[in-house]
Amino acid sequence: MSTGTTSAITNGATRAPLPPPPVPLRRNWRFQALWAGQAGSTLGLQIIDTAYPLLLLALTGSSTLAAAFGALQIGASVVFGIHGGAVADRYDRRRILIIGDSTRLIACASVPLAMALDRLTVAHSLLVAVVVGATIAYTGPVRLLAVRSVVPPEQLRQALAQDEARMSGAGLIGPPLAGALFGLGRAAPFVGTALTSLLALVVAVLVRFPSRPAPRAGDATATDRTGGSKDTEDTGSAKGAALAGYRYLARSALLRPILGVVLLINLAGTAMLLPVMVGLRGQGTSDAGIGLALAGEAVGALVGAVLVRRLHRLAGPGVLLLAVSWLTVPVILAPLLPGGPATVFAGLFLVGLGVPTLRVMIDLLVFQQVEDALRGRVIAATMTMFTVGMPAGMVGSGLLLDHLSPAAALGTVAALLAAGLVPATAGRTLRRATWPDRTAA
Repeated sequence: MSTGTTSAITNGATRAPLPPPPVPLRRNWRFQALWAGQAGSTLGLQIIDTAYPLLLLALTGSSTLAAAFGALQIGASVVFGIHGGAVADRYDRRRILIIGDSTRLIACASVPLAMALDRLTVAHSLLVAVVVGATIAYTGPVRLLAVRSVVPPEQLRQALAQDEARMSGAGLIGPPLAGALFGLGRAAPFVGTALTSLLALVVAVLVRFPSRPAPRAGDATATDRTGGSKDTEDTGSAKGAALAGYRYLARSALLRPILGVVLLINLAGTAMLLPVMVGLRGQGTSDAGIGLALAGEAVGALVGAVLVRRLHRLAGPGVLLLAVSWLTVPVILAPLLPGGPATVFAGLFLVGLGVPTLRVMIDLLVFQQVEDALRGRVIAATMTMFTVGMPAGMVGSGLLLDHLSPAAALGTVAALLAAGLVPATAGRTLRRATWPDRTAA
């Protein structure tokens, strides 16, 4: 080949057009529509999480039954979580979303209908809690996968930060909105929840996204050296495939301490709520003041959503996780300091600043690294691991308050959290962790 020809080819290759830049996230209508549907779904969950205990308390006067709604909902989410991940990896994900949202819409709409007919019972209400928890187990992983499928990799962190703003905004708006609607009438919050479920369903029907899980190359013909079929964790029909997500997490030396630390934070955070409320009430704080104090975390998370990139550049994932975890220890003791609700709000605000960073960190370290054929089960396993400690925190805080003062209960929770963080801090795994593919992300 002549030099002139080679030069022409080289120049032609140089002049080859570059691929067009991705559409800005604000103009990605599929992402924004899915985000709106998720926002409606999350807001509806926040409303019923507040309204149902109020309703059951009004119907029965029993605080135990009022707390049973949340316990049953979380319990159903945990129990069905294993199957939910396997379903997300085997079947059409958009269809799963439509079926799940339709089921939740029917369950939520049945409550105001039963109230209008004067047929609402405690058993009906608790059954709705189980149904809602089950739908979370099936639609939760799919919603995360749907967002990922319509966003290019270079915009993923920005998309996840916006998604964190959705969760924080719903956490801030939902409880007071539920209280305001409940003041208008007992059925009002449940009508509102049905409408938010309808919005999520409409979005699931209208927005198309890549919803077939991508099979791992060679899965269909994979064989072992003896000529038999290879028992792979990535196929939905493989023995024990539903637990493949848990096995994936257990094999990782980095993910094990990360999941353990986050589980401790969730457990301690749940356990501190009841002593904080009892302690503030003992100081003469009104119910509205207690609600505003507890909103500090949601406000902090809203602010923290815009700091995700900066915090990720500041330190590695393990260092950030440990920093937020250790900051939680003195925050648990904040109600014991002067200032009452203002001090509690400030402490929870500081912790909330790091919450979006940690959630995006989990996505980058876990969900982004696993192949699509296994991703639904890994997401479900991760969500279950994060959630499983919350019922224990609720029960544990009640047991502590049966025998200790609120101050002593908070001190016990803080001490247990600190003791649990020592091994993870002393080890090198978290402190040396780095971001995967940092430049691309």
